[in-house]
Amino acid sequence: MTNHPRDDRVESRTLQSAVDRAVKYFETITPDSIAALGEIYSENCAFKDPFNAVSGLAAIQAIFSHMFVQLDQPRFVVRERVLQGDQAFLTWEFHFYFRRFQRGQAQCILGASHLRFAGDGRIALHRDYWDAAEELYEKLPLLGGLMRALKAQARG
Repeated sequence: MTNHPRDDRVESRTLQSAVDRAVKYFETITPDSIAALGEIYSENCAFKDPFNAVSGLAAIQAIFSHMFVQLDQPRFVVRERVLQGDQAFLTWEFHFYFRRFQRGQAQCILGASHLRFAGDGRIALHRDYWDAAEELYEKLPLLGGLMRALKAQARG
């Protein structure tokens, strides 16, 4: 029996396919498609962002459902991807409208996601990185003015 070097191309194609599937899901997510989240996330997945740290598919479904309750027309646009091993790093824009204030004024948050995939090609770990102070708090009516003043004072 001859030893063959590991064929990384197979893994990279598998990862590429999993990332393509996840990106398509994120960019086309709707309230109805949240029920199909188990096709993208593993049952025991973990999710963390500036506001949440949860484990399990049901908890992640609740976060995405809450997004549609709180915001109008939320949508993700993935701009870049970096893939390595069983992981991907995505940069994205999150476009939405607030429901309760600044109605009709388009909003955009810039961020990134670190995804780690399980052996079956579903997401096992999802960690979002974005600056809540700059990307969200500064856009809120009362809190925004305070955040901008604190930022200016910190600059001296």
